Amino acid sequence: MSTLTSSASLPEVRLWLGEKKSQDGSGGVFDHVNPTTGRVQARVPLAGAAEVAEAVEASAAAFPAWRGLRPDQRRDALLRLGALILQNEPELTRIAALENGSPVIGGPRYVRLAVNWLTYYAGWADKLQGSVSGSFVQGTDFTYSQPEPYGVIGAIITWNVPLASLCMKVVPALAAGNTVVVKPSEFTPFTAEMFARLAEEAGLPAGAITVVPGTAAAGQALVAHPKVQKISFTGGPATARKILATCGEHLKPSVMELGGKSANIIFADADLDKAAAETIRMGLSALSGQACILGSRVLVQDPVYDEVVAKLVAAAEALPVGDPSQPGVLFGPVIDKAAQQRILGVIDQAREDGSGKLATGGRPVGGDLANGSFVEPTIFTDVDPAGPLAQNEVFGPVISVMRFGTDDEAVAIANGTEFGLAAYIHSRDVTRVHGIADRLEAGTVYVNGAAVVQPWTPFGGQGESGFGREGGYQGIAEFIRPKTVAIAPLR
Repeated sequence: MSTLTSSASLPEVRLWLGEKKSQDGSGGVFDHVNPTTGRVQARVPLAGAAEVAEAVEASAAAFPAWRGLRPDQRRDALLRLGALILQNEPELTRIAALENGSPVIGGPRYVRLAVNWLTYYAGWADKLQGSVSGSFVQGTDFTYSQPEPYGVIGAIITWNVPLASLCMKVVPALAAGNTVVVKPSEFTPFTAEMFARLAEEAGLPAGAITVVPGTAAAGQALVAHPKVQKISFTGGPATARKILATCGEHLKPSVMELGGKSANIIFADADLDKAAAETIRMGLSALSGQACILGSRVLVQDPVYDEVVAKLVAAAEALPVGDPSQPGVLFGPVIDKAAQQRILGVIDQAREDGSGKLATGGRPVGGDLANGSFVEPTIFTDVDPAGPLAQNEVFGPVISVMRFGTDDEAVAIANGTEFGLAAYIHSRDVTRVHGIADRLEAGTVYVNGAAVVQPWTPFGGQGESGFGREGGYQGIAEFIRPKTVAIAPLR
């Protein structure tokens, strides 16, 4: 076992409040624990209501000038930010391993995905158009509509993919001419700090982006502030309900990207080796199972059930588990000890109530990794589709495998949850693929290992998975509202 992660030279986290950068916050201090070692590696200042208000005021003050830039000037500033992020890919990858245990082997891919989102929306900055619907020649009012930004946007991001979340939320809002107050998670403040530093270096004016790391209290203060015109939130349904209640009091719109319990349907005619590999990658190992989009409910057709289970177990047991800062490690810790204990509690409950058979994993990782927040890659088979293991989001490295016979049965099981974020299909039958995809209640359906969450495609869910979209034109449309101007002819 190589030396565990070192916390050397983590960037000092500050509260970005326009021209002011503060090392103190009224929300207190958060002792940031390295999830690999279990040791405190930094003390993070947390924003309270006072700093949130200061950030919002700075953002509101910066809005007229940022909106007043020519669209190509906003575009170019964002493209400079994208170039700087790419230049700092090694540092951002190293930081991710320290703050949330994301393995460095996948760091470059996550950074480039984030930059793809950034450059895609930078390109929209000078392409937003209005419309004309009447003219004096026709004897009507001259009527046109134009897209306008909201003003100050509040962005509340989660900890699992912080750089991607920043580029998915902050950049389209900026491209549309808004300014943004970002409330990153206290678990991943270092990536947000780097993002703010690089934005400043790229020439974005002070206040275009303000950053206030904090707990849920800071998030609630941001949502409630009267100068925040819209909220974009990524997180769980329980927190979303609290945010929506506050938005309702202020008649404030929002975008909600919430949880998932995505079905991954493997038909007997699929390439089973590829399907099993993709299932482990996009159901178990990616971010140690800590992503809402992952296909954690695996539906396998009867004739190939035993064969697929054997492939899944073998692949899970072969995953390189260890210090995420080390090359070759694919599977790191979960975010903290509390998450580890919660996930192990879900596993223990499933074993006790018989809602599934434990095929592999199910324990904390020991040895040199015992002090970290590691959970073994875990697979349950013969899972009851209606049981808690199949219905509740675990947000950890646990997949539930269940049988199905017919297409109708697969669709019924896949649609049998309150979530509706994503779904996965593995089949060589293109007619079946189209038919099943049409019937699945999910915001996105990925087939045979298709790339997930690409910037040019709308991403979002329904039901407990939220509403609104990130990606595509719909993603920037969330941050503009049309104004109509009607001019009567002079008579």
